Amino acid sequence: MAYSCSLFHSSLASKSNFPLLHHRNHPKFNRPAPIVISCSSSSTFDPSSTTSSSNNNTPSPQKNRRLAEENIRDEARRHRSTAKNTLSAKYVPFNAGPDCTESYSLDEIVYRSRSGGLLDVQHDMEALKKFDGAYWRELFDSRVGKTTWPYGSGVWSKKEWVLPEIDPDDIVSAFEGNSNLFWAERFGKQFLGMNDLWVKHCGISHTGSFKDLGMTVLVSQVNRLRKLKRPVVGVGCASTGDTSAALSAYCAAAGIPSIVFLPANKISIAQLVQPIANGAFVLSIDTDFDGCMKLIREVTAELPIYLANSLNSLRLEGQKTAAIEILQQFDWEVPDWVIVPGGNLGNIYAFYKGFKMCQELGLVDRIPRLVCAQAANANPLYLYFKSEWNEFKAVKANTTFASAIQIGDPVSIDRAVYALKNSNGIVEEATEEELMDAMAQADSTGMFICPHTGVALTALMKLRKSGVIGAGDRTVVVSTAHGLKFTQSKVDYHSKEIPDMACQFANPPMQVKADFGSVMDVLMKYLGDKAPKH
Repeated sequence: MAYSCSLFHSSLASKSNFPLLHHRNHPKFNRPAPIVISCSSSSTFDPSSTTSSSNNNTPSPQKNRRLAEENIRDEARRHRSTAKNTLSAKYVPFNAGPDCTESYSLDEIVYRSRSGGLLDVQHDMEALKKFDGAYWRELFDSRVGKTTWPYGSGVWSKKEWVLPEIDPDDIVSAFEGNSNLFWAERFGKQFLGMNDLWVKHCGISHTGSFKDLGMTVLVSQVNRLRKLKRPVVGVGCASTGDTSAALSAYCAAAGIPSIVFLPANKISIAQLVQPIANGAFVLSIDTDFDGCMKLIREVTAELPIYLANSLNSLRLEGQKTAAIEILQQFDWEVPDWVIVPGGNLGNIYAFYKGFKMCQELGLVDRIPRLVCAQAANANPLYLYFKSEWNEFKAVKANTTFASAIQIGDPVSIDRAVYALKNSNGIVEEATEEELMDAMAQADSTGMFICPHTGVALTALMKLRKSGVIGAGDRTVVVSTAHGLKFTQSKVDYHSKEIPDMACQFANPPMQVKADFGSVMDVLMKYLGDKAPKH
C-alpha cells in the first residue's frame, strides 16, 4: 500500500473529528488532515505482506523510487495538496498590545515599526489552535530523519510554525537543524556533580553555527521576494563571523548576491574564509561590530540590499526551532534550565518563543527557565540584569575570545529582557580566563567546543556553585558554533601564550629526545600518574 502524509483540507468545526497525520504504521492516521503541507513519500508498505514474508520467505515490498527525471522538489510538487492554506503570519510591532492595529505582510520589506521599534513575526494562533498538541507532536515527529522536500530540514519540518505561506519551491535549505543533543556525562559528573547535563550542538550544522537555522528562513523569503519582483538585488549583513558564513552559503545556494561587512582583525581566519569561499562581496571595515551594524543599516536604507541581521525578525523564526527540537529529543519532556550565550540577544528570545509556542499550543505544559550567558568584556545585558532592570546602558565591547558575542549595543535587548522576565530567567557572565578554562575542561571530557559555549558552561558552573541550579536539574547548554572555527584560541591556550592567563588546564605536547630510553621514561611516568589508585 503506497502511503502519503499529505495533509488535506477538511472541516475544522469539530475537535471530535480531529485530523491526524496519515502514517503507515498507525491506522488511526488514515483520516484527512486540514493543512496544505505535503510530506509525501513514494515508499510502499503492506502490513499483511510483512507477516506473509516471515512465514513464506517471500521478498519484502520494494520501495518505489521517484521518477528518473525527477528531483526531490519535483517529487514534492507532484504530491502536494491543492487545498487552500488556512495558516498565516505577519509582522507586528514587538510586544504590541491587543489593541495595536499596525501590521505588515511578510512580503513587505520592513524592519522596524512606525515608532522605530522592533518587529516580530506573529502567527495566527487561533488557526494553529484548531489542532491539539498531540497532532503537532505527531506531525513534527513524523518528519524527523526523512529526505522529503523540505521536511528533511529541522527548520522546515516545522514549516507551519515558521513561514506557513511560502511555496516549498521558494525554500532554500541545506537540511539544517536536527542537531545532536549530547549527554555530557563525564563533564557533568566530574566538574558539576550533575547526571542530567546536556549540550545542544547547534554548531553541527551546514556552516558550523546556529545561524543556519535563521538564515534558511531569511534567504528563502528573499528568494520569494525576488520572484515577486520586489526591489531586492542582494542581501547584506554586518557580522562577527558566523552570520556572514551562513548568509553567504545560503545566498550562494540560491544564486543571490551577498554583501558582508566585517570588523577588520576581529574574527578568526576560519570565519573569514567562509564568506570569501562562498563568493560573498566582503568589506573589511576598520571598526567593531556595532560600527559595522550602523553602516549596514544606513546602506540598506539607500540601496536595494535586504538586511539580514537579527534586527530582521525572520531569522528568529528559524532559530526558535532549536527549542522545539530540544523538546522533541526529550520525547516532549521539558528541561529545567536552558543556557544560551548572548551577544546581539536575538537567540535567547528565539528559544523563548519556541518554548512558548509549544506551551500555548498544548505540546507541553510549561517552559524551562532560561539563562543568558555573556562575556564579561561585552556584558550590557548582565549589567542591566544586576541593576534589577532599572536602566540599560550600552557598553564599549572589549576584545573577547567569544568573538561572536562581542557586542556592546545589542539590537535585541528588548526581546531578551522580555524572554528573561517571562521565563523567570537569569543573566550570568564569564571572564576571559573563566570561559577559556571552561572550554579546556569541556574538551578534556571529549567535547570540542567554541569559546561561546565556554561562556555558557561558566554560567552553569557559577549557578551550580551558588545552588541556583540543583544537582538533579535537567539542564541544556546551547553550543552555538563548532569548535573547529576557533582552533587558534585553543592553540594559544594550550601553548600558554595568552598574556595574563594561567591556562591552568593547558595540555602542551611533551618534547622528548629521539631515543628509546627517553621515550620509555616519559611514558612510564605518564602511565604511573594515570594508573588507578587502590
